[in-house]
Parts: sequence; C-alpha cells; structure tokens
Amino acid sequence: MILDGTDPAVIERAAAELAAGELVAFPTETVYGLGARADDDAAVAKVFEAKGRPADHPLIVHVADADSVRGFASEVPPVAVRLVAAFWPGPLTIIVRRAAGVASSAAGGQSSIGLRCPSHPVARALLKAARSTGVPGVAAPSANRFGRISPTRAEHVAAEFGDTLMVLEGGPCDVGIESSIVDCTSGHPVLLRPGVLTRAQIEAAAGEPLREPDGAAPRASGTLESHYAPRARLRLMPTRELHSALRLLAGSALPLAVYSGPLPAGVQAGAGLRHRLMPQRAADAAHELFSVLRAFDDEGVQLIWVEEPPAAPEWEGVRDRLRRAAAA
Repeated sequence: MILDGTDPAVIERAAAELAAGELVAFPTETVYGLGARADDDAAVAKVFEAKGRPADHPLIVHVADADSVRGFASEVPPVAVRLVAAFWPGPLTIIVRRAAGVASSAAGGQSSIGLRCPSHPVARALLKAARSTGVPGVAAPSANRFGRISPTRAEHVAAEFGDTLMVLEGGPCDVGIESSIVDCTSGHPVLLRPGVLTRAQIEAAAGEPLREPDGAAPRASGTLESHYAPRARLRLMPTRELHSALRLLAGSALPLAVYSGPLPAGVQAGAGLRHRLMPQRAADAAHELFSVLRAFDDEGVQLIWVEEPPAAPEWEGVRDRLRRAAAA
C-alpha cells in the first residue's frame, strides 16, 4: 500500500512498524529503500528474504544524523568525519569499523558497516520518528528484487512487492542512482561504488586521493559484477558500433529499445524500434536511468541497446550502473 509520506500520522505509523520489526519502503534522494530496524536480526532477515538477497551481502544502515554514527562504529577515522561534514545529509555512504555486537546481520557478518544519512525529507522524518521509538538506524537496500533495476518511484516498489508492503510516497527520487560508497577502514579512503559525487569532489573533502579497492576491501552494496539489470538483455555499445548496428537493422520488426543520443541518419523510431534520447548532462541521465529501463521492460522489448556515456568524471556513476546491468 502506498501512503502519503508527508503526512505526520503516516510517518508515526511507519516508525511504529519499524519498531515492531516490520518492513517499510521509503524514498531517499537516490532511490527508494526497503527498510528494517538495523538492530533486530529477525527484522533484517525479512529484508534479505523479500529481496532474495544473499545474507552475506551487506546492507547500508540509514541514520538520522552524524551523531548516530557512534552507535554503530567502533571508531570514526578523521577522513570519515571530513566526508560526513561535507556530504551529509546526502548521497554518500561511509564504511567504518563496526562496534562489537551491533547490527551484525545488517553488515552481512563483516567487521565493518556502511552508514548513510539521506537528505530526502520523508526519509529524514521517518528516521527521526523511528529513533524516538528506540530504533537507532534503518538497514535499507534498494526496494527491488536482488540484482534488478532499483526503484525511483513509489509505484516501482509496489510493482515489485505488491500491496502488503507499506510504501511511503515521496515523489520521484532527485538523484536516481545509489549513493557513492567510500571505505574508511584502511587508513586511506577507497571508492567502492561511484555515484553522482565525482572523485574530485570526494577527494577535495577527504583531503587526499581516493584509492582503488583491493582484495582486503570489505564487501559493499551494489558492487557485484552483475546488478541493476532489466528483464530485457542490455548491451552497452560505443557510438560507432551502435549506429552501424541500427543501420543494419533499419526496417526490421525486432522488439528493440535504444537509449542514446540522436539516431543516425536514415534510422527512425517506430515499428519495432523504441528510442529514448539520453540527456547531455550526467545528473539528468542519472535521474531518469532506472525509470527509462523499467519503461522499456514494461513495453516488452527483448533487447536494450545503450550508447556508452562520455568518459567524463561526472558520468562515472551512470557508466558503472550500465556496465553492471549489461553484465547480467
């Protein structure tokens, strides 16, 4: 059931559901999350079961403010403090050492834990109301079946899980792709998942360069090779290859969707070809990406061809999501 997330009575009801160990889906600025109280292993298990997610694949714990970090972390390194000051509330997750005996299931059994403070007003209201009932944080991966397209609208969540799940309506998500994840457990910041924040922005706030993950890096949400996949087969293609293939298929009835810049001369949408123009700004493409892929699926296409986005730094998050979707 979809309920108005701006209604204080709905927020109080949702907070009570979380306190009782039930699941609640809610909007963040990135995507909609499927939440359970992070300090209740049985509640967290419901998230893994609903999504079909492996229990050793960690969740991100959403907290009401920076002060809440110390309830989950055994230590907060200076670089994590700087990143939190720069980007919270907002689309950044930090990974820190986990306090002993706290949120083990939400962390996938790891000694580290991912923490984020979202900026969406509905999420913030819910987290504050939940904290007042004794819920220190809400473990919330994206509200979709594991490995599939993340939801950016309340109706996307309802389509995934049906009418029995409480979904707080908060409108379309502003950002549209998941948060950047920075590991702060090794003494130097490591970018585990890109988002809309560029490397330059994160490095400026961290005060040092980002390092690449190695075999010692903790597991993190959304970093599997195959993820964010539509039902249709997605292929990521350089511009020249895409245009050549489209010219060869011109006039065929193959159910095909294309997400790209303008179509090449002589190729028109229609018949079996659906086309959606990719925005020129990375932020605009991120905002609509998952909605576009869901719409193509709903239209019943068998193939989705996507033009490779620019190699510019601001496109890194979009490129990451498309690469993982194409690996499915």
